[in-house]
Order: sequence, then structure tokens, then C-alpha cells
Amino acid sequence: MEHVLMRMAPDGRPLSVVRGGREWTIGAEPVRWFERVSWWEAERRMPKGLGRVDIEVWQVQARLGRNADSALTTMELIRDGLGGGWRLREAVADAA
Repeated sequence: MEHVLMRMAPDGRPLSVVRGGREWTIGAEPVRWFERVSWWEAERRMPKGLGRVDIEVWQVQARLGRNADSALTTMELIRDGLGGGWRLREAVADAA
């Protein structure tokens, strides 16, 4: 998974995503949910220091730059549990 930066509003909603040095502006209402961490698929025990079992996920629709006419791309972003940053799980360009 690719590391990205997310700029957040004061209320905690994503405003933009910086991916590969390019800024993607959120163009639709983002959706947030939590998922169970499947640590047991890779480890025999829960890794030390990983005291949580849920991860935060945001699904956003963003457009490259600030061009309101550019196509939206749907991105799923998950919070990196160890560093506190964000990782891009999936990105799908919407067909127009």
C-alpha cells in the first residue's frame, strides 16, 4: 500500500489527499467507517504495542488539483496504525 498525506478540516473530514506529489481535492461527501484488523492472518499473536483491533477507513471521491471539471477518482484510505499516517488501499477512476 502506498503512503499518502491527508489534509483534514477542523471537524476531522478530509479536504485533500497528496499522492505522488500531486494534490487531489475532495469533490464529494466522504464516507468513514471502521474495520476489524486481521492480524491473525499474518501473525500468530497480536503484535506488541498494537492494542487496538479496529482501523479507520475513509472512502473519498477526489479530483486532481482544483479543476471542478476533472473526473472524480474514488480512493479508499486507511489509517496507518503504527505511524499514524494514511495509506492508499485502492483507487478507481470513475468512468464518465
